[in-house]
Amino acid sequence: MGTKARKASKKAITRASSQFPYTDSKTASADFLPLEGHPSRDLPETKPQQSKATVLYIGRIPHGFYEKEMEAYFKQFGAIKRLRIARNKKTGKSKHFGFIEFENPQVAEVVADCMHNYLLFEHLLQVHIIPPEHVHPKLWRGFNYKYKPVDYVQIERQQHNKVRTLEEHKKLVEKILKQDVRRRKRIEAAGIDYECPEIVGSVQPAPKKIKFDED
Repeated sequence: MGTKARKASKKAITRASSQFPYTDSKTASADFLPLEGHPSRDLPETKPQQSKATVLYIGRIPHGFYEKEMEAYFKQFGAIKRLRIARNKKTGKSKHFGFIEFENPQVAEVVADCMHNYLLFEHLLQVHIIPPEHVHPKLWRGFNYKYKPVDYVQIERQQHNKVRTLEEHKKLVEKILKQDVRRRKRIEAAGIDYECPEIVGSVQPAPKKIKFDED
């Protein structure tokens, strides 16, 4: 390396090192070895960032481990703020995943570390911390609502047994007859020799004529 190259490299090193503050303390320990001809430097102290996440995702929740059981189990770690299990809107059955929010972020970290892949009723729980920026704003809407599944059997029973007018009854009979015709065609297409019974009420009796005696 020539003289000009050595001078250029020294200038580049000096220019790069001038971007860092020098330390005046001789007793301070250097974070790295100083370059030749330059004083030692201390790197700025970096404090570990504390997580503020308090919401946990819990997946593979077994059958029977619902809101009351989850609250009773997880409250041993710390105070629970909110809890909810995803449920089917029609049947009210659990979708086997849910969310839980603790008061303290440190408690949430401990739960995520301890309960992830924890075997519970032959299910390995999947517990993950959700960052605050990824928490959906509508996540806790109606979390304390006790869902009552709709009794569709009772609704159909009332619909079937309701009092109908003559016009409504006629439409119902026509609908049933159309379904019967389609069923007969499917049976014939399958090559099955079967005679379907007639539907009771499909033939309406002729109205009786009433004569009034003339005075």
